[in-house]
Amino acid sequence: GGQDGSCGNFNGDPADDTTQAIFERIGARVTQEDLLFNHFAQISFTREEQDMLRNRCSAEKLVEGELKCRQELVTSAPIAEVNACVFDRCFGMDEHALQTAKTFT
Repeated sequence: GGQDGSCGNFNGDPADDTTQAIFERIGARVTQEDLLFNHFAQISFTREEQDMLRNRCSAEKLVEGELKCRQELVTSAPIAEVNACVFDRCFGMDEHALQTAKTFT
């Protein structure tokens, strides 16, 4: 297997490096055995992200995202991790999503 992740799979084809394509290949989060670092990054989910998720994510994407995330994450995943995963599925194609979320106060 080769390398794959947030920056793509380094096969020289940018068409398969979209956020959706990466989600389809690697799932919600990198698995422990594929982790290149000593530990996972701390996952947080802010009130502003929650407001944006509630107000800007379509009902269809919200349901689809939650179902996918609950399938891909471990059963004991904290709710913040599930919510962050759903946020990624709803807005992962928007490189300014986190900046936009900061405007929800």
